Amino acid sequence: MKKSRREFIGISAMLGLSSMLHASPFNQLINIEPSNKKLKILILGGTSFLGPHQISYALQRGHEVSIFSRGKTKPKIYSELFSKVEQLVGDREDNLDALKNRTWDVVIDNSGRKTKWTEDAAKLLVDHVKYYMYTSSVSVYYPFLGDDFSETRDVVTEIPEDASEDEKPTYGYGVMKATSELAAIKTFGADRTFVVRPHLIVGPGDPTDRFPYWLARIEKGGDFIIPGTKDEVVQYIDVRDLAEWMIRLVENETTGIYNGAGPGFELTTNAFVHGIHASYNCPINYIQIDDFVFLKENSIIGIQPWVIQLPKYAGMSKTDTRKSIESGLTFRSLSDTVSVTKDWWYSDAVSQERRDNILSGERSFMKREKEILKKWKAKKG
Repeated sequence: MKKSRREFIGISAMLGLSSMLHASPFNQLINIEPSNKKLKILILGGTSFLGPHQISYALQRGHEVSIFSRGKTKPKIYSELFSKVEQLVGDREDNLDALKNRTWDVVIDNSGRKTKWTEDAAKLLVDHVKYYMYTSSVSVYYPFLGDDFSETRDVVTEIPEDASEDEKPTYGYGVMKATSELAAIKTFGADRTFVVRPHLIVGPGDPTDRFPYWLARIEKGGDFIIPGTKDEVVQYIDVRDLAEWMIRLVENETTGIYNGAGPGFELTTNAFVHGIHASYNCPINYIQIDDFVFLKENSIIGIQPWVIQLPKYAGMSKTDTRKSIESGLTFRSLSDTVSVTKDWWYSDAVSQERRDNILSGERSFMKREKEILKKWKAKKG
């Protein structure tokens, strides 16, 4: 059967895109079927961590993607794909002109760092976009007290008067995310709004050193501190699992509020560390420090990418994900996350200075490890 010129051009474009995707060292491709729906997607942000993975998957599914940013951040992963993306330049603070008089099927708000930004974008787009997806955070549940962390849990909408100075930034972030969710829902309505509340996001492109530190540290081997008790649990979400699920939610038009956390079963912190070590061939001696007072006195609170052993964080890794799994959230293995993150960590996307700082920089925990272990051994007698 002869192909029309339009069909031929379309097939050629997809073949070109496929070669780009296969060329990326951060994209272990499986056979991804194109979506039956071809959507026009606008991503607010899109150039840092989550956005490039959303773009990669959306393009594989056959969607059109536009991004809106200040044009200052150059993507360090999937950079070759951005030639396939419409790039709109502006500023969410005071310049949304590039979004005016345009239509999309959905807007994905990844860069909402002020409630006003979400309010302004939603009001501008409400008559031109069918759905609004806001990328929130489990921080809306702070303080993490109790056991019920389903999507129906009350969220924090103001900073308590008795909050300590140390707590105020944590409260403030949760309040900003919660009030931004409400702003999107108020403008678009609950039936046209998606709210996704991710847990700690890990994987290639991670702008923090929370997860990469433990990969780099375990690779060094030797005496290794596991802070906390053996029965503490960890939750995290691979950025690729999160990005792909968010695109599928949009395709399926299953609006609502969802928690975004993995790995899909209860995983202890010790099993988590052993799982990472399985990807490395190095001798290591695990030393469990389970004395909370000792941990606090030696500032070993919050260095790990899972539970911070403070009372108000006790339920952080108890996020209920049943609704999300029913809606199609799936999870890669920890070994897959480690493997691809390791490839990214040693690629040109990460500077040598950052790799050095994570182990020997002024704020590196590794610089204090030996001294802390001496204290711990002396305490244990």
